[in-house]
Amino acid sequence: MRFLEAVFPLCLALLAGCSIKRMAVDRIGNALAGTAGVYASDDDPDLVRDASPFALKTIEGLLQESPAHPGLLLSACSGFTQYAHAFLQDEADYAEASDPARAAALRLRARKLYLRARNYGLRGLEAALPGFRDQLRAAPDAALARAGREQVPLLYYTAAAWASAFALDVSDSSLAVDQTLMEKLARRALALDPAWDAGAAHEFLAAWEAGHAQAGGSVARARAHFQEAVRLSGGLRASAYVTFAEAVALEAQDRAGFEALLNDALRVDPDRDPGRRTAILVAQRRARWLLGRSRELFNEPEETKP
Repeated sequence: MRFLEAVFPLCLALLAGCSIKRMAVDRIGNALAGTAGVYASDDDPDLVRDASPFALKTIEGLLQESPAHPGLLLSACSGFTQYAHAFLQDEADYAEASDPARAAALRLRARKLYLRARNYGLRGLEAALPGFRDQLRAAPDAALARAGREQVPLLYYTAAAWASAFALDVSDSSLAVDQTLMEKLARRALALDPAWDAGAAHEFLAAWEAGHAQAGGSVARARAHFQEAVRLSGGLRASAYVTFAEAVALEAQDRAGFEALLNDALRVDPDRDPGRRTAILVAQRRARWLLGRSRELFNEPEETKP
């Protein structure tokens, strides 16, 4: 209702000229950027999946009129990242066994949308901190030192989108050379606000440390980040359990630990964290799928009948 109240009187203003049109678009953008909680709190992930493309394209349309709108740039960066992860990359994994061609197509779409999200994130950081994008490559530590707590969401989602695109194609040398930048963005977000979004940056770095264990990463540091994500979320960050199960327990072929972590994710009550209900349900869907594949994921001898 708040969105409609903002839009209706502004439709007439669009006829009055460029400056008034920009003001109208900015006000509509403010209203639209504030609706993310409606998606995040929904108890039907499939409904969110079906509604998200229209919302994301609406955001992009408004950005054509107001290219530096901070709320819209953050919404585009976070929205495309989350949509690609929850509804394309996960669906690709689920489809792999029955339809490899569809799985490959979904991963290609996910990668493209991650890169689109990354670009919106960099645009948002550039709008807030002029010169940031060029400085990030020339002097990343100096560039990131300019960011404050208000940039934490953009830092996090830009890092997440960038790293996710690379994870889908580690042979891409143009992304491989940017791994240091991905990590630095996430670490700056963590340094500025460790508790943001119930420990999101800690979960990111748990996966990062585990995935780079052969190149300076550390499983011990990954575990410490995972434990902080659990603590900061009050045990309600279901995705942290799933992430750690796949990144560490599966890699170590620890079936008991893997299944225990996934069951921890399934024990999270989504209604205890309504602001993140959709994310919890998406993580629990993946946890069930992984548990169903447990036997094939672990190199254990087949059980023999007596």
